[in-house]
Amino acid sequence: MRVDIVSIFPEYFAPLEVSLIGKARERGILDVRLHQLRDHAHDVHRTVDDTPYGGGPGMVMKPGPWGEAIDALLAEDPATLPRMIVPTPSGVPFTQRLAMEYAAEPWLLFTPARYEGIDSRVTAEYGTRLRVDEVSIGDYVLAGGEVAVLVMIEAVGRLLPGVLGNARSAVDDSFAPGAMENLLEGPVYTKPPEWRGHEVPEVLLSGHHGRVARWRRDEALRRTARNRPELLALIGTESLDRRDREVLAETGLAVADHVAGPAEGPRNRAF
Repeated sequence: MRVDIVSIFPEYFAPLEVSLIGKARERGILDVRLHQLRDHAHDVHRTVDDTPYGGGPGMVMKPGPWGEAIDALLAEDPATLPRMIVPTPSGVPFTQRLAMEYAAEPWLLFTPARYEGIDSRVTAEYGTRLRVDEVSIGDYVLAGGEVAVLVMIEAVGRLLPGVLGNARSAVDDSFAPGAMENLLEGPVYTKPPEWRGHEVPEVLLSGHHGRVARWRRDEALRRTARNRPELLALIGTESLDRRDREVLAETGLAVADHVAGPAEGPRNRAF
């Protein structure tokens, strides 16, 4: 996958040289290219922002430098078009499903803004030629979009074939599409079996795969109810079995009584 990032702070992306993403770049799985937006501003101060029309606080990034920068990238490979991603608090939520969608793209172009954002004519212009997504990583405001790009590249990059040592890890993630979608991942443990008086749950040492799977689902339900109860509303009640309903009832969340399901154990689910 090719990834281009246009920013006034390309040095912000040094973390992409380390860990899994850095290794993916070394192996040629991920081709990350950084571009300085100010190279496309031609006044003596290399200005990329100006005051907003209509008044108001802050500055707006000028369309001219962005247009030149994006045009230069598109000219490098006229036969292929990137999917352009604009980080903004007013965008659609970035989710695991969207990360998987991006991981299937051959070329992504990120345009992180500063100040009050990019002149809206830029997205209007390139929206006629490219798939342009305005995306938010959360309900808060950052000093700039660079950190949002780091988050998205980390989420997308680890889904590319060959990046994770165990491909199953991506399937088992919280929010990974599947029957357990929208449930948070439960607690995890490793050796030693006892640490400072805290013991690993006996079921995880039992070797009984069915019991382990049921325990993990129970814990995922409990954690989701405790930390993100709103996600439970997104789970179809038809996917809940009797034990699921019992666990949720223990947390104080009631499930419709008409939902029927087997009591003997979990269904086959990926989590």
